[in-house]
Amino acid sequence: MATAFKQSDDLMAAAREEAFSMPLDKIDVSDGARFVNNTFWPFFERLRRDAPIHYCAESKFGPYWSVTRYKDIMAVDTNHAIFSSDAHLGGITVADMDDDFILPMFIAMDPPKHDVQRKAVSPIVAPANLAVLEVLIRERAQKIFDNLPINEPFDWVDRVSIELTTQMLATLFDFPWEERRKLTYWSDIATSDPDLPGNPNRQERQVILLECLQYFTNLWNERVNAPPAGDLISMMAHDPATRDMAPMEYLGNLILLIVGGNDTTRNSISGGLLFLNENPDQYEKLRQNHKLVETMVPEIIRYQTPLAHMRRTALQDTILGGQHIRKGDKVVMWYVSGNRDESEIENPNAFIIDRARPRQHLSFGFGIHRCVGNRLAEMQLKIVWEEILKRWPMIEVLEPPVRVSSSFVKGYEKMMVRIPG
Repeated sequence: MATAFKQSDDLMAAAREEAFSMPLDKIDVSDGARFVNNTFWPFFERLRRDAPIHYCAESKFGPYWSVTRYKDIMAVDTNHAIFSSDAHLGGITVADMDDDFILPMFIAMDPPKHDVQRKAVSPIVAPANLAVLEVLIRERAQKIFDNLPINEPFDWVDRVSIELTTQMLATLFDFPWEERRKLTYWSDIATSDPDLPGNPNRQERQVILLECLQYFTNLWNERVNAPPAGDLISMMAHDPATRDMAPMEYLGNLILLIVGGNDTTRNSISGGLLFLNENPDQYEKLRQNHKLVETMVPEIIRYQTPLAHMRRTALQDTILGGQHIRKGDKVVMWYVSGNRDESEIENPNAFIIDRARPRQHLSFGFGIHRCVGNRLAEMQLKIVWEEILKRWPMIEVLEPPVRVSSSFVKGYEKMMVRIPG
């Protein structure tokens, strides 16, 4: 293990030197390249220390403010009257929505419209439905794990993380089972950076997402003419707040539900296994006491922070942390930084599976936009680790994972592992 992760240590040392020597006004934490090699951490450490509300005048996404400390992030996240999520003002990421392809979705809306649209889909994660889903998730996890190869390298991201979460997503939408990997594909396209080589450009991305809209429009037409059912499409088709959505608003909400129900949990499933391999003392602690899964799950979600940031737009001039924010300014809450805030979380850079306050994290957001599926995400991770521990004392990560090139989705494209026989 030490050899596999040596290069990362060298890179981190170089990044730390750069982060603490460069002028503050030159720091741009939105650079996706640093998320690929996992070297963004010291830049946020510098900002938390020297400029917790930091203005970046020049970036590929234009000028923006970074909010990097836990309490300041909470202040922005819980004040939708001043800090707006509205898609027409740019939306929820540091990258603005394209002017010719704006996707309204309830996470990118302000009250009152946000509230009624969110309420339309919230029954999917009501306690009674979660109890039904729990049985289903466990059965599927068992089947996936029972078919994994022993003593052979395989890609954990593809075989486990993507497969389990895509199956769950297909169930929530009542999506054609044999075509469920379309959901994974659309999720990846929706969050991809069109400016990066190898990714679809803006025009190609729009074409692909419109194909997604057409597919789901056919499903909508089936469900709207059938009695109300318990899937997300039927819920939206029959609820007064969502049944008359414009096509682009329907697509926006679909993308929100696909990404929210897929990317975040799948990257936490991968991240948890990586963190245990990087911290063998914690893996041993877990082997000795399987009940620690309860506190390990929220610690994984904190330590991974599957969505690195959320963005807001200032609706009026205001002061935040002593800095003057102007109306129209882009304000980025870096959850990934707040979750490592030394002033709020004890020993935040350590992965500790029996942490005293494991749910003290920002990964689900706060306020009206707090993740609607947070309990479902925790339940999936809990079941995954309960079923793993029933089968194997160890799963080895063989090499550093391939990370997603994004400062929004903090995730993994590939992670090769082996289950010792």
